[in-house]
This record gives sequence, C-alpha cells and structure tokens, in this order.
Amino acid sequence: LVVSDKASFTHILRLLNTNVDGRQKVNFAVTSVKGVGRRYATLCCKKADVDLNKRAGELTSDEVDRLVSILQTPRQYKVPDYFLNRQKDIKDGKYSQVIANSLDNKLRED
Repeated sequence: LVVSDKASFTHILRLLNTNVDGRQKVNFAVTSVKGVGRRYATLCCKKADVDLNKRAGELTSDEVDRLVSILQTPRQYKVPDYFLNRQKDIKDGKYSQVIANSLDNKLRED
C-alpha cells in the first residue's frame, strides 16, 4: 500500500464503537460494523459522495461524519425500505436499520 500523504492516513478508524481497518477500501471496511453488509455499505458510501476507490484511512473527518449519519438514519437520506434490516418492527411496526450495539439490544429484546 503506497500512501501519498502519510500524515493524514489513519490505520485504525473508529466508527460506531467498532475498530475499522484503514487499509481496506471504504465500502468493505464499513462492513466490519455489525449490521452493515456489502450492499448497504456501498449504497451509503454513494449517498455520502465518498469515492469508492479510496481507502478507509484516507477519509477526511467530514466524509466520516456524513457516512456515519447516513448509516444511523438511512430513511432521512431516501434509502429504500427493502435495504433496511429491521422491517416492520414487532413492537411498533416501523422500518429501521439497526447497527452496532443497538443490534444486540434489539435481538435480546425479541
């Protein structure tokens, strides 16, 4: 891996209480967050206008913030309901994407 600017590269990125490998491409690195698959990660990267050819360690803090906000609240960014992993919740009937620690909590409640 050849990095043009070593000062801005982070080897381990912290996203949603998960350590993400900075050497992987962005859409594959985001899949290390529990509850995020490859297709959902690619869709969120495209919605956040993040270059899919970038490595995760090359992301700026602004790009990381945009990506995290889309991952947490996908319906505000017009992500289709069939992409979400919590469709028609048992208790309230809502559609949502459950990721990271909240996934464990939801599974424990069911």
